[in-house]
Amino acid sequence: MTYLTLNSYLKKRFGCKVYKISLDAGFTCPNRDGTLGTGGCIFCSAGGSGDFAESRDLSITEQIERGKARVADKIRDGKYIAYFQAFTNTYAPVEILRAKFKEAIIHPDIVALSIGTRPDCLGDDVLKLLDKLNKIKPIFVELGLQTMHERTAQYIRRGYSLEVYDKAVNDLHKIDVNVITHLILGLPNETEDDIIESVKYVCRRTDGIKLQLLHILDGTDLADEYKNGKVSVMSLEEYTELIVKCVAVIPENVVIHRLTGDGAKRDLIAPLWSADKKKVINTINKALNDN
Repeated sequence: MTYLTLNSYLKKRFGCKVYKISLDAGFTCPNRDGTLGTGGCIFCSAGGSGDFAESRDLSITEQIERGKARVADKIRDGKYIAYFQAFTNTYAPVEILRAKFKEAIIHPDIVALSIGTRPDCLGDDVLKLLDKLNKIKPIFVELGLQTMHERTAQYIRRGYSLEVYDKAVNDLHKIDVNVITHLILGLPNETEDDIIESVKYVCRRTDGIKLQLLHILDGTDLADEYKNGKVSVMSLEEYTELIVKCVAVIPENVVIHRLTGDGAKRDLIAPLWSADKKKVINTINKALNDN
């Protein structure tokens, strides 16, 4: 089974190997600071999904340089994407956003910015800023939808409706910003049909997609649900079969940025098989090649 991988897309677009450097710009989230809630989404770690990002105590430039050093043996004569990953990266006064993003975008080894955020944190002032930056270097905006189903969205405390996501995608496309949508596979009470429906829905709108395995991480409210027997996780075999079915309905023009994900091992409660990333990727790739 063939599909458009992120690596292939980036090599074609930028003409070289491109590696993402995860950054922490020191932001928070409206689902944590009391605007919408204080606990965050039910699955979200204390690091705001930025567990592999560089330290927020460093400047953006220092984080980029440290990120480059970490992958020096993996990439030669390549370039980098500055990935603002931790928490909600458009949730701050626009003057602060401008300073953080510009510091990254002017770095000579950075070819693009990838900005992880919520669809309900894209006001007109933010869109104007992204429009200007997108004329300097490409901007990718990653939206954490997780599911199209409202009942699940309420359970995970997402805090916005599907219509808000649709509007955000439309607004970003109006300024020619590339949109990547995150989905979590295996959310409580969702069937395989529910998951496939979410994949089909976002693929009619998004430019890229990230498929994320549901992890149970220590310190999250989801961990409490799991310990109380209210939540289950998939086996590697079940997840692999599901990925094959998801990829089968993803159009060839939609870039698949991720087929799984690995939570920080120090916090991972379940599924423990996901900690062996190499084995997981090999298993998935073999299944895709066999179909």
